[in-house]
Amino acid sequence: MSRPRIALLSNPRSTGNIAQLSRIRAYCAEHPDIFHYEVERAEQIGDAMRTIARVRPKLLIINGGDGTVQASLTEIHNGGHFAGQAPPVAVLPNGKTNLIALDLGAQGDPIIALERLVEIAQSDLGPHIVARELIALRYDASSHPVIGMFLGGAGLAETMLYCRNKIYPLGLPNGLSHALTAVALVVRILLRLQSRFLPQTPALLQVSVPREQRLSGRFALLAVTTLEKLLLSSHLTGTGTGRLKMLAIEERPASLFQAVMASLRGKLGRSHLRGVHFAEADEISIEGENTNVILDGEMFRADIGHPVVLRPAQPLSFVRLAA
Repeated sequence: MSRPRIALLSNPRSTGNIAQLSRIRAYCAEHPDIFHYEVERAEQIGDAMRTIARVRPKLLIINGGDGTVQASLTEIHNGGHFAGQAPPVAVLPNGKTNLIALDLGAQGDPIIALERLVEIAQSDLGPHIVARELIALRYDASSHPVIGMFLGGAGLAETMLYCRNKIYPLGLPNGLSHALTAVALVVRILLRLQSRFLPQTPALLQVSVPREQRLSGRFALLAVTTLEKLLLSSHLTGTGTGRLKMLAIEERPASLFQAVMASLRGKLGRSHLRGVHFAEADEISIEGENTNVILDGEMFRADIGHPVVLRPAQPLSFVRLAA
């Protein structure tokens, strides 16, 4: 009896793969039931999905950072390669941030995670399947939506870009890089400093949510997500019925401190805090003065009169490993 096919899509240029890809290739060579397809550019993912669809895998594993996952989800959503029956998706822990892998319980050594996924694919995947809502981002009415799970904007986007462009090139371990970035952010907010050695001050922006008050100002953090875990590994919960969760924290030290403390207590989104805004909605638009937003690693520009619009996309099945 043949073993079920598993498709593995790898991005060799992902940061984690620089050290791990040789191990991944060796593992796949020993397991012929794994169909391993490598891409080096996002433009190649369409061809990859067309080929993978012909294999009809029981499970599709993505081996790359959040940007690779986002590009793959976008192609699954827009490409129609699987005729509406896309296989469940799993994500190996890789890349720099791994928010999506973390949400799906994949941490640590990617080979161990791959071995576990291969093991569970030999039986019923049902107990490991979870449905995840997705974000569809449009910045041009004529373009196809870009699909992802986590969007950062305002000060959060500037901090992510600062970490990517200023700290990561230093070659430090991820944990230390993120700690230095956090210190730089705190210094900028508390001392109100502006320097090329610190994250940029966020631009003015407007956030519109139907049936909610329009928010306007400078925000230390703006996040929109469908992930169960958001910031400090806390569960962000509310009482709304929308599928997109939005958190906006004004550019004030007191507001940021209160939000962090509420998050640590598991109360973020369930109590009113001055300068902290939480909403659950099915449409969110963001516009500002040349402000950046980042969806799972890919940057987009929101301008006045040309907003970035977020809506829920068709849910997709994922395979969750034990956290």
